[in-house]
Parts: sequence; C-alpha cells; structure tokens
Amino acid sequence: MTVPIAPDLATPAVMPARPRAGIWRRLLRRKLAVLGLVIIVLTVAGAILAPWLTAYDPNEQMFDGLTLEGAPLPPSEKFWLGTDLLGRDLATRILYGARTSLIIGIVANGAALLIGTLVGMTAGYFKGWIGSVLMRFTDLMMAFPALLLAICLAAILQPSLWIVALVIALVNWVQTARVIYTETSSLAEREFIDAERTIGAGTGRILFRHILPHLLPTIIVWGTLGISTTVLLEATLSYLGIGVQPPTASWGNIIFENQTYFQAAPWLVFFPGMAILALALAFNLVGDALRDVLDPTQRGRA
Repeated sequence: MTVPIAPDLATPAVMPARPRAGIWRRLLRRKLAVLGLVIIVLTVAGAILAPWLTAYDPNEQMFDGLTLEGAPLPPSEKFWLGTDLLGRDLATRILYGARTSLIIGIVANGAALLIGTLVGMTAGYFKGWIGSVLMRFTDLMMAFPALLLAICLAAILQPSLWIVALVIALVNWVQTARVIYTETSSLAEREFIDAERTIGAGTGRILFRHILPHLLPTIIVWGTLGISTTVLLEATLSYLGIGVQPPTASWGNIIFENQTYFQAAPWLVFFPGMAILALALAFNLVGDALRDVLDPTQRGRA
C-alpha cells in the first residue's frame, strides 16, 4: 500500500498567475491593437515634439501663406498640408492641436474615471439608502443627453482648456459609475469580503485593498475607451464654438474656423477631421483589445 506523501507545509504553494508580459504578448498578437498603439504613439510623439517638427508658430500669419486673392494655399512642398484662412500653416496647427486633444482626453477622462469609480464603489458597497441616492442621481444624470448637458455647462462657464476638461468630466462619469456599481455589488457579497469583515477590517481597507484591485481591469478598459469619447466630445464643443477658444489650436476649432472654405479648400476640414477620426479609432481599437485580454473568461484559452 502506497502512503501518500504530505506536502511540505513550509513550502508556499505556487499560485498560477498571468504575468504582465503575458498580457502584452496577447495584446501585441492583435494586429488592430498594434495599429491603434502605433497611431497613439505617433500622435503623442507629434504633440510633444511639435516645436522641433515644424519651423512655424501655430498662430503665425505668414505673408506668403495666402494667394493674391486672399485664399488659403493648397498642400505644397513648403506647407505640407496647406494653410488656413489666416495664412497659418495647417500642419503646425494640427500638431499643436494634438496637444489640446490629448490633454483634455487624459485629464477629463481621468477625472471622470475617478468620480465614477468613487461613486460606483461607494454605492455598490454600502447599498441601502446611500447606494439608492447615489445611483438615482447617476440615473438622473444619464437621462440628460450628454452633448446637450455639455453645451449648457460650457455656455454657462467661461470656455477654456481646463473648463472644457471639467465639463467633459462632469458629463462622462455616469457610465463608469454604473459599471463599477454593478461589479462592486457582486464583489461585496463574496466570501473573502465577509472574511475581512469578520476579522475586523475597516471599510477603507476592504474597498481599496481588496475590491479596487479586482476593478482595475474594468477601469483600465473604460479609461482607454473613454479617451476616444472625450476627444470626440471636445472636438464637437470646439466646432460649436463653445470649446477651446482660438487662437489656441484644437482640431475641433480648426474645422470651425475654416468651415466656410469647405468647398474651395477641402483640406482645411479633411486633415483635422482625419486626425480626430484616427485618434478616436486608435483608442477604441486598443480598448477593445484590452477588454478581450483582461476578460477573466478568456484566461486559459488558446
């Protein structure tokens, strides 16, 4: 009779874990995700290196930047993407406009994630009247059309770079709060949370040491997908004239300023429009790939 050998209790069990390198490998296997990452990296590099990539100032009105009739110049060897209605280099303004879109995208989306995560975690963990009040307020905010609410807030406040970021954050947090609330409500009923309460762990420890780590994949995915929504909303507000104000370059206000030349000089609308489309698409591609890679149901699959 063979006697089973007891495992060495002094040797810690090796728990299977998926290293971060594995996440990157799975992400880089997806061609569309790689395409999105390339577009994002190029956009960020162009925004940071804008002073070294162009010899012009984004607000410089050049004497040779217009035709004799005062019309914008088409793309040429000197002005790669042409000039706008004031004789400014369009490529330069698009590069500097990338800074505006990225700053607002990151700041506004980060603030929206923070607000939505705190509201969702609080409502999902405490439930009761606290959860009911917070989620009914969230439902009330979701009932308003996001664009209409953003237009109202932007019209009331003095439009500027940071005000636009604040307005977008106040509009976009509700979807995150709803998703985080659902996941927190499920996690709060798990056995390991009951065990933490039994040993006397405080609310802060349970929320930030045990529940929040389980929410990070969802937060990362929503954070990535939310940047594209933020970029589009900022461009829309700027196009309507209540976003980032000229002469600060923004992809939305570049289209707004030059829309009267849509037929005579279509490049003035086409190039900034393509920049908005490419960046929003890139973040969506990366966000979709991250959602698949970080999805627990995909673990262990080939």
